[in-house]
Amino acid sequence: MKLRNLVAVLGGLFLGCMAAGSAIAADLPATKSPPVPAAPPSWWSTFTINGVIDAGITFNPGLSAGGNNFGSLFTDKANEPLLNQMSLIAQRPIDSNAKTVDFGFKLQLMYGSDARYTHFLGECDYCISNINQFDVVEAWGAAHLPYVFGGGIDVKVGQFVTLLGAEVINAPDNLFYSHSYIFNFGVPLKDTGVMTVAHITPMVDVYAGAVTGVNTSIGWNSPAFGDPGDNNNAGAFEGGIGLNNLLNGNLTVLATTNIGPENPNTPLGIAACACNPNTTYRYLNDMVITWKATDKLTFITDANYIHDDGYLPGGVSGYGVAQYASYALNDWLKINGRAEIWRDNNGFFVAAFPGNFDYVNTEHGYPSGAYGAPGAANFQGNTYLELTAGLNITPVLPKSLPYLKGIIFRPEIRYDSSLNNTTPFDYGTKSSQFTFGGDLIAKF
Repeated sequence: MKLRNLVAVLGGLFLGCMAAGSAIAADLPATKSPPVPAAPPSWWSTFTINGVIDAGITFNPGLSAGGNNFGSLFTDKANEPLLNQMSLIAQRPIDSNAKTVDFGFKLQLMYGSDARYTHFLGECDYCISNINQFDVVEAWGAAHLPYVFGGGIDVKVGQFVTLLGAEVINAPDNLFYSHSYIFNFGVPLKDTGVMTVAHITPMVDVYAGAVTGVNTSIGWNSPAFGDPGDNNNAGAFEGGIGLNNLLNGNLTVLATTNIGPENPNTPLGIAACACNPNTTYRYLNDMVITWKATDKLTFITDANYIHDDGYLPGGVSGYGVAQYASYALNDWLKINGRAEIWRDNNGFFVAAFPGNFDYVNTEHGYPSGAYGAPGAANFQGNTYLELTAGLNITPVLPKSLPYLKGIIFRPEIRYDSSLNNTTPFDYGTKSSQFTFGGDLIAKF
């Protein structure tokens, strides 16, 4: 074979092999590069800063503008618009399901008329004399420790809201504009100290905390030197048991208690109590049962008992129950109801506070203009009934409002009555009252 023919044959074979290889390659799947692992989320990825503005009004036909709705705190002023809350909340919540140690914190600052009733004693409780005041609602750091129990332990240190009760200070987290007697007079609002939560099992949490007392901060009281933060010289315990994930996650139970001396260690407080404020105990007990009956219907039961060993042989006490029902008609409308009976057995707890400093003066043990129901000075009891019906309206907002995350309208009608023929309302002249009110909440 000539050289020229040999080259031609080899060239043909080469080209044929190339074509066959191309055909085979076309039938094979393309080779993919290994995926690049996603970067772990930053510790700051769950950090948020939010704002809330809440303003409302309560109409009481029996009172003039600015009069006091007896037995109410946040909605105490009749026929007068209130800037209840302007809150700024910065937080990084802990992950209680983390398998490693996790840290978080929360700071909530508030300005408005509600702050008259939410102060930590000794923290700007007298720095503003107007109806709108400043308050630190919460300021704490927390850690999740994945040790000892299956779900680990969460530890919170600082200033935080109480475990007790179905209602809370933060306006958007409540069904109604007005508050129950239990919230106003049967539970603490805030604590200073250490709180732990042991996640024993997915169904059982145990809470235990050492705190300075109801709505107090740091610094023991002395009749000679005043009280910088605590109105007596004793601490308190707050804790309880939570049952979770019952009925396939539709039922929860939280039973809690706060036990410690709470009477003010001042000459006025000692004289009123006829006791040693540092060793006379107050017991605040509460149980909240939440049952999500259907996707739309939720029931909440709040049972409450409070007792103070001072003031009378055998002490003074209050107790009652509030039943809530909430039905979601659709994504933007809920119908809510609340029925409550609360017994102030000795006329000691339920009161009105017309002055801007009357509430904190009472907590400190200083003279105040606070007043109770007629006969309360003689420890005569009252049984209070309140029936409240309202709506939660959360309209869909246009996307042209990027900084406004949502709004809530909460109109309500409320009926209060004494069930034992006393006249605590409208400055001691009526046994019952109707009020009509509501608020607008803007969330940023």
